[in-house]
Amino acid sequence: MTKRLQAQRLNGIEHNPWVEFVKLSSEHDVVNLGQGFPDFAPPDFAMEAFRRAVSGDLMLNQYTKAFGYPPLTEILASFFGKLLGQEMDPHKNVLVTVGAYGALFTAFQALVDNGDEVIIIEPAFDCYEPMTLMAGGHPVFVFLKPSPIQDGELDSSSNWKLDPTELASKFTPRTKALVLNTPNNPLGKVFSREELELVASLCQQHDVVCITDEVYQWLVYDGHQHVSIASLPGMWERTLTIGSAGKTFSATGWKVGWVLGPDNILKHLRTVHQNSIYHCPTQGQAAVAWSFEREQLYFGQPSSYFVQFPQAMQRSRDHMIRSLQSVGLRPVIPQGSYFLITDISDFKRKMPDLPGTEDEPYDSRFVKWMIKNKGLVAIPVSIFYSEPLRKRFDHYIRFCFVKDESTLRAMDEKLQKWKAELKP
Repeated sequence: MTKRLQAQRLNGIEHNPWVEFVKLSSEHDVVNLGQGFPDFAPPDFAMEAFRRAVSGDLMLNQYTKAFGYPPLTEILASFFGKLLGQEMDPHKNVLVTVGAYGALFTAFQALVDNGDEVIIIEPAFDCYEPMTLMAGGHPVFVFLKPSPIQDGELDSSSNWKLDPTELASKFTPRTKALVLNTPNNPLGKVFSREELELVASLCQQHDVVCITDEVYQWLVYDGHQHVSIASLPGMWERTLTIGSAGKTFSATGWKVGWVLGPDNILKHLRTVHQNSIYHCPTQGQAAVAWSFEREQLYFGQPSSYFVQFPQAMQRSRDHMIRSLQSVGLRPVIPQGSYFLITDISDFKRKMPDLPGTEDEPYDSRFVKWMIKNKGLVAIPVSIFYSEPLRKRFDHYIRFCFVKDESTLRAMDEKLQKWKAELKP
């Protein structure tokens, strides 16, 4: 064809770094600590719920309600209504989507118009910017600034903070939305109530919608508490809260997500949903509904998965932190999420000329070198930054520690071999 095929809204977003690193990983004998998925089974009750969904009621093989399987929307409204301090209507305040990714895409398409500005806090999950651009919006970035630490100490994600004056300067009459991610991917930062109150006050002052990605809300460590910004005074009315069954129940392949919010905003997401996806797979929704019903019975008790899982993952986190330090990597201790980032500044000083393209950030070149030579997969943190900041933060790489014990032991073996090679 001689006509241009590609829609202009796709310009500049064709490249996906994940494809490149997944392909490279498949070509080598590696321990994959890059992508954010568990390599262990979901909890027994969730597996049993899925088996029940696919082998029980024959009607679960058919369409359900377009905006969510009714038992799922009902339990989500009940469960999260208590947490957010709202009387939630399952028909008006809940939309079930194809994963949290689907919820984000639907939100951007429904709310962001040509020329609208969307504030994105960096480092940020790498879909926020292209989704803004595809909707015709203009991303406006503000970054978390790491505070200085004492020599010999490990950094913490809690040391990375917003500058209140800089954040306030990003709001203009064209600002339509702010995207919040807590706990944050890739940093693992859990935003404090004080930080959320700052964001909330600015959103209210400038009449801005807050799109909050809270898929890791149950994975917080060291006694930290996750606070949903929608629970703060005056914020329910202007907040979309996005969640994920994949991250909640360690079943990322189920691709069941949701968005919670006031009807006057959510109705526009329903319009996008009914004219695109229309309907999500029924059986996965049924399994998630039954899993939440179980968790509601045990909520806050020692037998709750939402209590047990973060305890187990904190142990995995601590295991990885100790192991990575053995070869001179300096982890930033995360307060939450699946991930930690680690400082590779020492390697950047010792071996600055790793192979790569002329403009390629150092962390990308380092990860490729590490995959090929050390058999370990991580993700360069520069991909979570906008173009102007990539070189400034190209001395960090991201690891996923939500892995089976056997995977962590395989990591240890790779690191011990690396450590032995470091000795004179």
